[in-house]
Amino acid sequence: MNKQIIVTASFLGMLAVITGAFGAHGLKAVLQPGQLEVWHTAVQYNFYHVFALLFLSTFKEPKGKLIKAAYYLFTFGIIFFSGSLYLLSCRNVIGWGWLIYMGPVTPLGGLLFILGWLMMAIVALSDKGVK
Repeated sequence: MNKQIIVTASFLGMLAVITGAFGAHGLKAVLQPGQLEVWHTAVQYNFYHVFALLFLSTFKEPKGKLIKAAYYLFTFGIIFFSGSLYLLSCRNVIGWGWLIYMGPVTPLGGLLFILGWLMMAIVALSDKGVK
């Protein structure tokens, strides 16, 4: 098990619970339904990739470079994808209209997720202990 990956996943999982509860209870009255749906999507993908990180932490690789690459891809994917959606959904509430320009950050986060899953598959295929 990789302690750094587990600690990161724990922190990001805690963040997903907090943002999910905040969206359900604190933002329900202030966001439009479409904005709340965007917030919910951010929470979902945050959680999905926390589980990916936890699963990744179970792999062992001699040099660890592929695991580290997948770790960073998933982590920055959460930050870029979910983070940009959290901000975009609340831009009117916080009065930061300029956040609309963050739109291209979301697909970049999605690409990082895709590459993270690809990297994890490569790790699994190269790991002699995985059957």
